[in-house]
Amino acid sequence: MTRMFETEATQGAARAGVLRTAHGDVQTPVFMPVGTVGTVKAMTADAVRSTGASIVLGNTYHLMLRPGAERVARLGGLHRFMDWPGPILTDSGGFQVMSLAKLRKMDADGVTFQSHIDGSSHRLTPARSIEIQHLLDATITMALDECTPFPATPDQALASMRLSMDWALRSKEAFVARPGYGLFGIVQGSVYPELRAQSAAALKAIGFEGYAIGGLAVGEGQAEMFNVLDFTVPHLPADGPRYLMGVGTPDDLIGGVQRGVDMFDCVMPTRAGRTARAYTSLGVFNLRNARFIDDAAPLDPHCACPACTRHSRAYLHHLFRAEEMLGPMLLTWHNITYYQSLMRGLRASIVDGRFDAHVATVRAGWTAAEEPA
Repeated sequence: MTRMFETEATQGAARAGVLRTAHGDVQTPVFMPVGTVGTVKAMTADAVRSTGASIVLGNTYHLMLRPGAERVARLGGLHRFMDWPGPILTDSGGFQVMSLAKLRKMDADGVTFQSHIDGSSHRLTPARSIEIQHLLDATITMALDECTPFPATPDQALASMRLSMDWALRSKEAFVARPGYGLFGIVQGSVYPELRAQSAAALKAIGFEGYAIGGLAVGEGQAEMFNVLDFTVPHLPADGPRYLMGVGTPDDLIGGVQRGVDMFDCVMPTRAGRTARAYTSLGVFNLRNARFIDDAAPLDPHCACPACTRHSRAYLHHLFRAEEMLGPMLLTWHNITYYQSLMRGLRASIVDGRFDAHVATVRAGWTAAEEPA
């Protein structure tokens, strides 16, 4: 099993490290912009790179439906296809097992999906999920799992976790090990400490290059999510990266880093950018709000993105009121830039031994907007 991760500094449970891959190094803690179907929505690859992002995420389920994994492979792989030579992590499709419940039938061997696009039937098993991710040339492949819905009874969570652990083993058996490539297992178990511990132990026995924490950000709320992290992260290997899937707000990211998480992804900054919500060092702004109609100030005076350095809040407000596509483009650019800046600041503060003070300063800055970040 290849060791991909090195810890460079710690502050309490918070870690600064480096993930070494075949497609380049990734400094952690890191936020991965979501490029579900081979594009970060409203962004060119150059724009994503300009934010400081070093790794992006793609999705097995969506790419298997269109354009198809075999087609992407014939065209040179996902890196070439989407103009992203850097690392790519691909989600296995497990989240869709939960979110598309009305369109699927699940059994012990896998899932039969009805496409949300055209209704056609598709089969996804652990081996097929790994094969698709191999065809895409994913730098980091995720084991297929069932994302346990919330709420779940202990019996439901146990059955779901056991199924995911069986699929994790089958995923490991199907994975083709290569230098600089990795397979991550996913801890499940809902909000139950003993199930999370059992899941982590099962994954460690199988052996993975990294360990993800799944089944969160599904409605349990931040306090419960942090509680789950508190009793789950200590069960994960210290010499491997820890990835909290599908999370979240800037405050969620800080809380995750405080508890020893290294990697994050979420659609929140891009989705918010398309709906006029801006995450800033001052808090969260809704650019549709009439208060901005004559506001000549930059969106965030501490941000170097084009939305902040070239335009005013009034202009961004105008773009959204006029339903111009440039509004979502600029605000998405800003939000991803802010997330990257946030993570760089957290990393630097861990390395410099001032993490707690830095976090306090960041949170104190979220006071000038409609709501905290």
